Amino acid sequence: MAVAGSGWGLAQLAEALGSSEQALRLIVSILMGYPFALFQRYFLFQKDTYLIHLYNVFTGLSIAYFNFGMQFFHSLLCVLIQFLILRLMGRTITAVFTTFFFQMIYLMAGYYFTATDHYDIKWTMPHCVLTLKLIGLAINYYDGGKDPEFLTPEQRQFAVRGVPTLLEVSGFSYFYGAFMVGPQFSMTDYQKLARGEMTDVPGQRPNSFVPALKRLSLGLLFLVIYTLSSQYISDEYLTSDDYMEKPFWFRCAYMLIWGKIILYKYVTCWLVTEGVCILVGLGYNGKDQNGNPLWNACANMKVWLYETTPLFTGTIASFNINTNTWVARYIFKRLKFLGNKLLSQALALFFLAIWHGLHSGYLVCFQMELLIVIIERQIIKLIQDSPILSTLTSIAVLRPIFYVLQQANHWLFLSYSLVPFCLFTWDKWMKVYKSIYFFGHVSLFILLLVLPYIRRLLVPRKEKLKKAE
Repeated sequence: MAVAGSGWGLAQLAEALGSSEQALRLIVSILMGYPFALFQRYFLFQKDTYLIHLYNVFTGLSIAYFNFGMQFFHSLLCVLIQFLILRLMGRTITAVFTTFFFQMIYLMAGYYFTATDHYDIKWTMPHCVLTLKLIGLAINYYDGGKDPEFLTPEQRQFAVRGVPTLLEVSGFSYFYGAFMVGPQFSMTDYQKLARGEMTDVPGQRPNSFVPALKRLSLGLLFLVIYTLSSQYISDEYLTSDDYMEKPFWFRCAYMLIWGKIILYKYVTCWLVTEGVCILVGLGYNGKDQNGNPLWNACANMKVWLYETTPLFTGTIASFNINTNTWVARYIFKRLKFLGNKLLSQALALFFLAIWHGLHSGYLVCFQMELLIVIIERQIIKLIQDSPILSTLTSIAVLRPIFYVLQQANHWLFLSYSLVPFCLFTWDKWMKVYKSIYFFGHVSLFILLLVLPYIRRLLVPRKEKLKKAE
């Protein structure tokens, strides 16, 4: 629910642009991060930290009210309760589990009571970002009470040693550059930002204007591409009678293009917000081996890799990076005690699915992700181990052909996986899958069954290789 105030002209402007008012409010909100960041750079840099916390709380709450009206109280309540959990339960495993279950149950309840059969921009959208942030805070606070010798280097880096104040937790939660759509960042980095330490020149404002402008420009480019393309490519067409009546090859080709375009709305938001984080200094990530500053601490996209990789694992590594890193750090690696990497990966993906929402489409999407990753790794290993296949793929003149075929295959199966993610409900994504005869599931399960036999045929046994030597 957007705040009452359509009289501002946003509704009319959104209609003229062919967008929803909610989407326009979101774009305005993330773009407002730039003037907010400029003010913080020039008027609050290395000022008292409480002023920076107050500023972040005020700007973040203003953004929340602008988008959702009085429903901003959901985030306010969860931040307050999280602070009480940290203070009353301390650095205990009980605090970690209480945080995890409370924050996730609150988010799930929000999904349940606000659910529709299509994607809406409502208070649960920034709340899912906040949920990860607060769970991560509780775990880092717990790590801060341990002997550093018993922590991994990564855990030592993010462990919270001091006791955060309510104002500090609130500023961390409502930071304007990441409140609506992320990225994720740690309390330790936020504390460095508040102290004026997130800069490439100690004691001076960060030289981050140009890097921030580059990410903003790139984000706006993707926004233009998405806006123009969405006039011809849409979710609704996938379930239309006209789509169902098209030839099979057309349905697959349209799905491939649709999957490529539909993700640009996420790419746009993440690039724009990354620019805000870079501008204020939060994106500072030390220096490279040549002494040049790195501004990728808040990067949610590796654009070049995303656009050029022919691998599904490459897309995962380049898309929504901070969320994937968060899940790896706080879910996957913390499940090491299970002693089964595949089980830990499956549970991490299950967490991601329910974190996104309660619709069946999320579970199907992440189940497909796990299946595709498993098969892709088997195929890569097969090519590496097979003398015939490795020789064939090393022929220079054939590489462009293999690359084009691999890219088409990669985006077709990625788009196939995105259908339930974007259409949410059983009746919609099932209708689309039936129209293409579940080719993705059928192909993957066949590969899962036959790859071991193909490997036996194409990969020589070690005993034969030893004799040959």
